[in-house]
Amino acid sequence: MKIIKPPFTQATALAKVKAAEDAWNTRDPQRVALAYTEDSEWRNRTEFFKGREAIKEFLQRKWAKELDYRLMKELWAYTNNRISVRFEYEWRDENGQWYRTHGNEHWEFDDQGLMRRRDMSANDYPIKEAERRIK
Repeated sequence: MKIIKPPFTQATALAKVKAAEDAWNTRDPQRVALAYTEDSEWRNRTEFFKGREAIKEFLQRKWAKELDYRLMKELWAYTNNRISVRFEYEWRDENGQWYRTHGNEHWEFDDQGLMRRRDMSANDYPIKEAERRIK
């Protein structure tokens, strides 16, 4: 697999977003974490942490809670080494209640194409299973 490196063009930014969407939809913390630098800095809602191991631990917790997770990402904007996306994902909790999460992420990459910074904001709201859009 070819690693997509900055500076980004519209085509490479779109490819980077699609690659991220595909990786996250595997729900495999090991695989997802490989896209980030060893010292990557994250803000995910109200959590702040740093490093690939912390990313793996976070993702394990996330997908243990957010069952049947399915994600869609959309390119919002890009520059030399930064990409912003809007996203939507759906998941259910252990009691069977479905949720839709909407949010934005801002990404910054190193010269090798690994994400060194991820800043995420999101909101969840309950939906009925019949209202799901992402399957």
